[in-house]
Amino acid sequence: MAKKFKSNNPETTRMFKNNFLEFFSKVHPSVPVVIYVPVISILLYCSVVKGELTFLSTLFYIFFGMFVWTITEYLLHRFVFHFEPNSEIGKRLHFIFHGVHHDYPNDPLRLVMPPAVSIPLALMFYFVFLYFLGSSNNYPFFAGFLIGYLFYDMTHYAVHHSKIRNSFFLKLKKHHLKHHYQNPDMGYGVSSVMWDKLIGTDFSEKETGKQLVDESN
Repeated sequence: MAKKFKSNNPETTRMFKNNFLEFFSKVHPSVPVVIYVPVISILLYCSVVKGELTFLSTLFYIFFGMFVWTITEYLLHRFVFHFEPNSEIGKRLHFIFHGVHHDYPNDPLRLVMPPAVSIPLALMFYFVFLYFLGSSNNYPFFAGFLIGYLFYDMTHYAVHHSKIRNSFFLKLKKHHLKHHYQNPDMGYGVSSVMWDKLIGTDFSEKETGKQLVDESN
């Protein structure tokens, strides 16, 4: 496998000639929290006030939504973010959406999902789930789904920019850094390694690589 360009600089190359587009291509990691915590709060409020579920049923749908996020994260990362069409426009779009993060993995402003991408995706998922679940079930379910998304975004930021000591998060950090520095065609889970293990895209025990965590700091 040919080794691709990778920079350890804390910032990326300029992506757009237009200053407006360039400004909005950079996202502070607090932005998803500011946007989605109020949305989650409203959904949980609606679950209690407008919902028709028992307390246990509400909890079930919250955790079910978090679970569904884990497979959604895996599928998006593997089949959407890593899809690179064989055309100049396709390669450019791939670079904008995800390739830039692989080339410049230490840039903190191009790490969490931009609202221009996450909001349309969230709306799409909301209405898909609404169609199948109905509003009463979808309130707690989608709250859990968004909680899973926030956990993903914050975990993604932490594994690149935090000194982690907790064993659970350290395992996630090593897993994700192998995806960046060892084999980008394996290890698609960020907030969970479960689907990599179940589907067969986890790293083998022999694929220890170098001191990835130390080198990435």
